[in-house]
Amino acid sequence: MNGEPPTAPDIAGTLHASTLMRTLGRVRPLFHSEADFQFAFAQAVVAADPTLEVRLEVRQSAERAEYVDLACWSPNGTHTLIEFKYATAGWDGTDSHGEAFTVRHHGAYDLTRRYYIHDVHRLERFTAAKPRITGLAILLTNEPSLWNNTGRPGARDANFRLHEGRTLGGHLVWGTGTTPKYDQDLTGTYSTQWQDYSMVDDGPRGRFRWLGLHISPILAT
Repeated sequence: MNGEPPTAPDIAGTLHASTLMRTLGRVRPLFHSEADFQFAFAQAVVAADPTLEVRLEVRQSAERAEYVDLACWSPNGTHTLIEFKYATAGWDGTDSHGEAFTVRHHGAYDLTRRYYIHDVHRLERFTAAKPRITGLAILLTNEPSLWNNTGRPGARDANFRLHEGRTLGGHLVWGTGTTPKYDQDLTGTYSTQWQDYSMVDDGPRGRFRWLGLHISPILAT
């Protein structure tokens, strides 16, 4: 199934995202911002495999001003395009290395779901019919409502939920269907499998988890 963590390396054909995130979680248990997360991830990729090339904010089309957060590629030309979301609940404190953090409270997690699924849709387009290019959409959060099924059945984001064990695919309707500009179509089918990232304290917002959906060029055509 498209979206499930592959058994083969899923970053430029040489690295596993789950292994990389596990390593990153030990040295950077949380981040100041999404840009901080992107940069740290790129550094971790190069540290894990110095033969890989990485670039931030790479334009994907000469006709449209569309960018991908991170592009990684190996010497043999295998590419992985990565999009990041860092949707946090407010947290103040110091990490295990003594660095102080004041993490922003984002709120509006229904929009987080919508924007994340839009990232998956964009990666499907960017990788379509390109057998050597894969995609990876990463969401890192300390907001439990994103991995738990706690939403109201009639909420506008009901079809965009990302809780553990959800299957995503096809035409996703936002709200009642009266605002179709926010609907989303996915070519692939994706199973949400959350993984632990770090534990910065024992409080309700001290646990960070992440979701990675993997976009295959074979199914994204």
